[in-house]
Amino acid sequence: MEQKTKINAEDGKQELTITREFDLPLELLFKAYVEADIIEQWMGTKVLKLESKKHGNYQFETTDPKGYKYGFSGVIHEVIPNKKIVRTFEMDGTPFGVQLEIYEFEQLTDDTSRLNMHVIYESVTQRDQVLKLPFAQGINMAHNRIEDIVNKLK
Repeated sequence: MEQKTKINAEDGKQELTITREFDLPLELLFKAYVEADIIEQWMGTKVLKLESKKHGNYQFETTDPKGYKYGFSGVIHEVIPNKKIVRTFEMDGTPFGVQLEIYEFEQLTDDTSRLNMHVIYESVTQRDQVLKLPFAQGINMAHNRIEDIVNKLK
C-alpha cells in the first residue's frame, strides 16, 4: 500500500512533521477532526468527551482485540475553523509523555486539501521511541480511512 502520508523526522530533534494531501474539500477534512461521530468512525475509537473549542478538552477510549482498554486525552488550546487546531495528546499507561500537536489545514483546490501536522515531544528519546513503533503505517492507514469515510459524506 502506498504511503501517501509523509513523515519528516530530523535526527536529534524532538519534533516531527506529518503531511498528507486529501481528495477532500477543506471543510470536510476539518470536520473529520472536530466532530465526534466522524472521529469515532475513522479512528475506530469511542469519544467519551470532545470540546472542539479554545480551552476545551477531549477524551477517547479504544479497545484492543484482547479487550484491553486504552485511553487518550488532551487539552485543546486553539481552534480556528478550517485552518488550525492546537492541542496536547497523552496516552494512558504508556511511557510516552505529553506531546503538543499543531494541525494546519490548507485548501489546495475546491476538492482537495492538505493537512500539515507539527508534533513536539518532551524529548528526542520519546520521539525516537514513537518512531520505532509502526507509527508511519498506522497514521497512513488512519488518513486513508478519513478519506474513505468522509468522501461518503459529500
